[in-house]
Amino acid sequence: MDHHNLVSLLGICLFLLLAWGLSWDRSRVNWRVLGWGVAFQLLFALFIFVFPTGANLFLYLNDLVAAVVAAADAGSRFMFGPLALAPGEQGSLGFIFSFQALPTIIFFSSLTALLYYIPLLPWLIRLFSRLFTRSMGISGAESLVAASNIFIGVESTLTIRPYLSRMTNSELGVVLTAGMATVASNVLALYVFTLGNELPTIAGHLVSASILSAPAAIVMAKLMMPELAVPETLGSHVEPHYERPSNAMEAIINGANAGVRLIVGIAALLIAVLGLVALLNSAIGWLGTTLGAGEWRLELLLGQLFYPLTVLMGVPLEDAAPVAAMVGERLVVTEVVSYQHLAEALKAGTLQGRSALITAYALCGFAHLASVAIFVGGAAALAPERTADLARIAPRALAAATLATLMTGAVAGAFYHSGLTSILH
Repeated sequence: MDHHNLVSLLGICLFLLLAWGLSWDRSRVNWRVLGWGVAFQLLFALFIFVFPTGANLFLYLNDLVAAVVAAADAGSRFMFGPLALAPGEQGSLGFIFSFQALPTIIFFSSLTALLYYIPLLPWLIRLFSRLFTRSMGISGAESLVAASNIFIGVESTLTIRPYLSRMTNSELGVVLTAGMATVASNVLALYVFTLGNELPTIAGHLVSASILSAPAAIVMAKLMMPELAVPETLGSHVEPHYERPSNAMEAIINGANAGVRLIVGIAALLIAVLGLVALLNSAIGWLGTTLGAGEWRLELLLGQLFYPLTVLMGVPLEDAAPVAAMVGERLVVTEVVSYQHLAEALKAGTLQGRSALITAYALCGFAHLASVAIFVGGAAALAPERTADLARIAPRALAAATLATLMTGAVAGAFYHSGLTSILH
């Protein structure tokens, strides 16, 4: 075993220790949640990264998702013509984010809605939910929302709508943490498009990261926000609550409309946040120059904050600084920008394969400031009487989600080996 793998294993332990240190009651560690949650991650990573059967399944899932992403281009090319052609293709005008990356979200939103109608996705969600409830002994409601977040985004809160107002604060912590530590399938397609040329198997890796992050979110949430009461659905199975469309076409239409709203939200968020960050960088840069400390930038400052955590994930020291900057900037500018910077680093050949893989896993989550407002607002709209509780829990949930994504990166690092480049790269 490479010494970097040992560092990743140590990092997993230290991330758990850090979460426990930030707990609101360190005497209430749920060892069953901790043991089974970590075991689930390690066993799944072992299956995917080490066993040939797991590697073959990984490659099959990667090819399947990649094929679906490729199919998503048909509509955007019809609508936008040369603007939708990827760089390198004849007639392409270069990479244009709005016309090449964002339209995939509409297609995947419709596909997700259709799979929900079939109903394939509800079956998969029930499967993971029962696994989490039986193994970790947590409530059915929080198991269901964690399982839902593997496949869908903020809409996962709707699956537990009947229970939301009566959930304990610890359960609400899991709801928010699971939402911010994972990514929705429709947004996952955006990352596949961004990184596909530089890392052909990124689709399989992101599916793997999304599955790994769900138990990681439960573990981190329960360490930082342990249960102080008895949940209403403790140990019981809860069926997903959703309004089924009358037919498949209605599901497709609803999904497409939801995708459009999501695109508008992402575009507006990027325009606003990137503009504000540029303004903040101007002020920080001026302050650094005035103090004679050189030109400061927000990404550099956040990179310094996340540097030791990045090293603990098992990233080699020579790559730790740029990776720390990507992980740190996600907190402010979202993972969309961080993944673009990862793609640029891969294209330039400035990152090792190990560092690139760990970064791809660690960035796979909505653990940023904007998502706090999104998930708290979504949950508060369904249960207005819990708004104060949600707002109070939100900062702690963001920290738990960040640690969960770092833990997922460390798990990938723990099982990385030289042969992985030829098998899964």
